[in-house]
Amino acid sequence: MINANRNLAAYESFGVPVWPDNTDLGEFAGPLAGFITGLERCETPYMLTVPCDTPLFPQDLVARLIEAFAREDADFAVAAAPEEDEQKNVQLRPQPVFCLMRISMLESLVRFTQGGGRKIDEWTAQHKTVIVPFDQPGDDVRGFVNANTLAELHLLESRLP
Repeated sequence: MINANRNLAAYESFGVPVWPDNTDLGEFAGPLAGFITGLERCETPYMLTVPCDTPLFPQDLVARLIEAFAREDADFAVAAAPEEDEQKNVQLRPQPVFCLMRISMLESLVRFTQGGGRKIDEWTAQHKTVIVPFDQPGDDVRGFVNANTLAELHLLESRLP
């Protein structure tokens, strides 16, 4: 399924269900509104989320999240990737929109958002969460780079081998 709030017809052309955010959380509820929408409609025991603005996400993302999730008997598996800070220091940073979760987390998420919570990592920190690093040799550093404009997409494409 695809969760989107704009360009619904374009996404529907992919031939999969498209659902807008749960609007009970207000106009700017962020990704957690999409999580609620997905969890409410998910027909499997687990749900994986991947943002559409990261077209080069790792091909082994799902396998690595599943492996860590099962190994740790977690409620969430969250990808983490190296990122530079303002001082050009590289640190591993969680990428919480790349997330595998149990659908049983819906009730917890509803409580969290009704209490005003809007940050994914604050919600997942309340549960057993395994962080899955994508910083191994051979991991593509572009795997979690966002392309939110056509210019950013072209720049990302220009760096492809």
